[in-house]
Amino acid sequence: MSAKIAVENVNSPGKSSNVDAAKYTEMRRHFLNALPSTLPGIWVSDLTAAVKPHLSQDLFPQGATCGWWLKCVQLDLEAKGVIRRAEKAPVRLWKVQ
Repeated sequence: MSAKIAVENVNSPGKSSNVDAAKYTEMRRHFLNALPSTLPGIWVSDLTAAVKPHLSQDLFPQGATCGWWLKCVQLDLEAKGVIRRAEKAPVRLWKVQ
């Protein structure tokens, strides 16, 4: 059984879910490395393209489930106030300074 980590969701305040700690940690590291700390931020599609080549093939073979884990990390970091998203579409993300 793999280790779990609790994550929050900005869309469901006060609730948390347990997810695979290794996959979450791997995605979070690359997500934050690719995310700018200045506006206008980065589009989610560009963030996915920046992160995907760096993911462990053991955890994400051929990028499998990359999109789901990227969204999981995004919503958790938004809930924790680590990142922000633009108020209007298209969605752009950046680190809070």
